[in-house]
Amino acid sequence: MDQFRQIGEVVGSLKALMVLKNDIQINQRQCCFLHDMFVQAFDVISEEIKHNLRLNERNTKWKALEQPMKELHRIFKEGELYIKYCLDVKDLWGKAISLHMNRECVEFHIHNLLCCFPVVIEAIETAAEISGFDEEEMMNRRGALMKKYDRELIDPRFFQWMFGKQYLVTREICSRLQSSWKEDKWLLIETIRQKKTETLLKYEQRLGDLLLWKLDGVEPINKILLPSSILVGSNDYNVKRRLGSWGGHVKEIQWLGENFALRNFFGEVEPLHDEISLVFSLSHPNILQYHCGFYDEERKEGYLVMELMNDTLAMYIKEHSGQRKRPPFSTSAAVDIMLQIAKGMEYLHSRKIYHGELNPSHVLLKARTESYFHAKLKGFGLTSIKSTYKTANQNPADSIIWYAPEVLAEQEKPGSKCAYKYTEKADVYSFGMICFQILTGKVPFDEGHLQGEKVVRNIRAGERPLFPYPSPKYLVNLTRRCWHTNPNLRPRFSSLCRILRYIKKVLVINPEHGQPETAPPLVDYCDIEAGYLKKFGEEESTSLTPVSQIPFQMFAYRLIEKEKIYGKNWDPSNYAFSSVHRRASMQSDDGQLAAMDDLYFLYQAMEGLFARR
Repeated sequence: MDQFRQIGEVVGSLKALMVLKNDIQINQRQCCFLHDMFVQAFDVISEEIKHNLRLNERNTKWKALEQPMKELHRIFKEGELYIKYCLDVKDLWGKAISLHMNRECVEFHIHNLLCCFPVVIEAIETAAEISGFDEEEMMNRRGALMKKYDRELIDPRFFQWMFGKQYLVTREICSRLQSSWKEDKWLLIETIRQKKTETLLKYEQRLGDLLLWKLDGVEPINKILLPSSILVGSNDYNVKRRLGSWGGHVKEIQWLGENFALRNFFGEVEPLHDEISLVFSLSHPNILQYHCGFYDEERKEGYLVMELMNDTLAMYIKEHSGQRKRPPFSTSAAVDIMLQIAKGMEYLHSRKIYHGELNPSHVLLKARTESYFHAKLKGFGLTSIKSTYKTANQNPADSIIWYAPEVLAEQEKPGSKCAYKYTEKADVYSFGMICFQILTGKVPFDEGHLQGEKVVRNIRAGERPLFPYPSPKYLVNLTRRCWHTNPNLRPRFSSLCRILRYIKKVLVINPEHGQPETAPPLVDYCDIEAGYLKKFGEEESTSLTPVSQIPFQMFAYRLIEKEKIYGKNWDPSNYAFSSVHRRASMQSDDGQLAAMDDLYFLYQAMEGLFARR
């Protein structure tokens, strides 16, 4: 109940903030949409609790709600911080540069909300199955809940029709998911055009031209990089520190009331035009955002302004592992980072961009709330700029451990340009190695028994890192799938995103599931994904799946999991399989009552099986 009250407090704070919604100059529609989503989520939870639970049982039978509500509260707080950031405008041009390509509202905050909400709904259902004093009422409620999970409902259209409101994916919401960013983009274009009719300083005119070119592509612009005097000659331009862990010539700067990362490069700019245009066009919350660029014609020096992050994944793990001999992240935080990396790679691959250099040094982190992090990918797209300098700590031999066997084989060919380096499945292999380091805090093959040529030969022969201590088996199995010797047997990033979302759900419901000694799930998550692909193989296209599909995917995963456990002929309306599976991990202050309840459910399930035989 305390967690529900805390969520209500955040909703109240959001409503107070939205009194000033007309003062939000950039991303106003997305902020309003995010607010409306949170309010609707709170209202749905309120209705579900009111219809299914009893207040006088909150200390005994509401235990299943505690962790899901805690996770939802964290998501609400992060959304509140995003809206506050959009409201805090010190300089219109600085905020426009920071947010003009930003899709964080939908692809991050609403994504997290829609991932968490099925967990909350299931938790309320779990508590509802044991709520009440009248046995007949409880049985009727269980029967009604079980009918919801009829396997005939594994259809996106039926799911939206029957449960769209309950899972926050009504047609109206789906439409706003698609339109909010477009509306904000149009409003910002109109704002900039209006500003250009006013008396502006020369640098403001040039920044306006650049933003219009990036947003609209219609306004004429001579060069994609503006004169460097607009940046370094600005009165409020201030270099704060060098970002050594990023590699290369990267600094933290303050400019136009905002903090940015600044990357220097040297040489002629014309050959870099296509690469710079590409990174400018990308926009995803798990991809490092390049905002704008400048160039000094006389000194042949360029500057790329990027969003600011705290540290690289490699440096964070190095600083927080040490001699403690324990993983640098909790299992929940580790899975969250793995999911964000997979989401970023899924976006790149949907754009036909293959990273080729995926490793922990190219994953940036920024602290969020409660030991969680925001992860973003860098190190791709600007290959010509990368070749113009070497970082101080760059060792070519270190990169070998992140390359897939087929990439290493291609590199050994005389005169090879390593065409296999840039493939989807090679990136998946590198992702598997990153997962190993996230879960263990160890650099792959750091034991020292592989040196020099042995590394390449043994990796190609199938040798992989050994987990130094027990880790959750389902995560070990997933990691091993990613680094399989046969590229065709590695999952795609779209599959990895679905699997990791479902694992996050299980960890929220059952936190002890993150402990190494916990028994593995009855069905391997990769097997559930295989069943999903068998039913919905057409979703494996190159296009990015909209976030509105997440609740259905998690619903479908749950039904496929039940089919694999109890057989394809299971009938949830006849016996309480769902209760047996979920109640096993529920905690109650009255241990004897919980044990008797579980035995009763198990008896009902077995009775249903024998009746069918």
